[in-house]
Amino acid sequence: MALALQIGETEPDFRRYGIYFTPSVGPLAEFGASWLGWDCLAARPRPHPKIPGLPKSIEEITATPRKYGFHATLKPPFRLAEHTNISALGLTLERLCGELGTVVLDGLSIKRLGSFLALVPVGSMEPVSGLAARLVRGLDSFRAPSTEAELARRRMANLSPAQEEMLQKWGYPYVMNEFRFHMTLSGRLPEREAETCRHVLTPHFARLIPGRVVIDAVTLVGEDNDGRFHAVHRYPLTGIPAGM
Repeated sequence: MALALQIGETEPDFRRYGIYFTPSVGPLAEFGASWLGWDCLAARPRPHPKIPGLPKSIEEITATPRKYGFHATLKPPFRLAEHTNISALGLTLERLCGELGTVVLDGLSIKRLGSFLALVPVGSMEPVSGLAARLVRGLDSFRAPSTEAELARRRMANLSPAQEEMLQKWGYPYVMNEFRFHMTLSGRLPEREAETCRHVLTPHFARLIPGRVVIDAVTLVGEDNDGRFHAVHRYPLTGIPAGM
């Protein structure tokens, strides 16, 4: 069922919207929300688990990604264009998800991506990259143009020419060919601390990820005025799966 505002209802007071993959309710989603300390599906803080052997407190390790919740970004957060609204976005996303099929990942493992830790796919990323590209392209008309301040902030990351092209065209440098599916687990860490965290966390996540990971729905999320993200609505992918 699409998100549609009824007469007399006001739009959610979110400053940006994005499209996430969020795991279905279960042990992986529970542990991920607890690890980060913010449950974006229930929109509430969560107590951190007790995990010995980490190089610093979980609160410190997860301070940067906490506000986003446990997720993988498929379409990066964006401000709504002036000519549209959240109801129209929801209806368009529902139609798009009716064309997009389930994606299956061979698994997930913890890796260092630069200076932070994340869960990344085992095996080919082509199907999930294709899903993300369709969402970026199909919903771009709802994205307000980037401000000069937003562009300048992105460019502080020393973008490659390809990333600069993505920034100008899609408002974000790490989409399309630059997209890498990942579920962030930490902020920036020195290499030794990152490796210690990876070693400690690997058996915890290994017990929670049952081999193949099925992406059969996407989640529309909104960012509140404190910068925390909340699930707005979940949309099943009901189209023909890739490769069929």
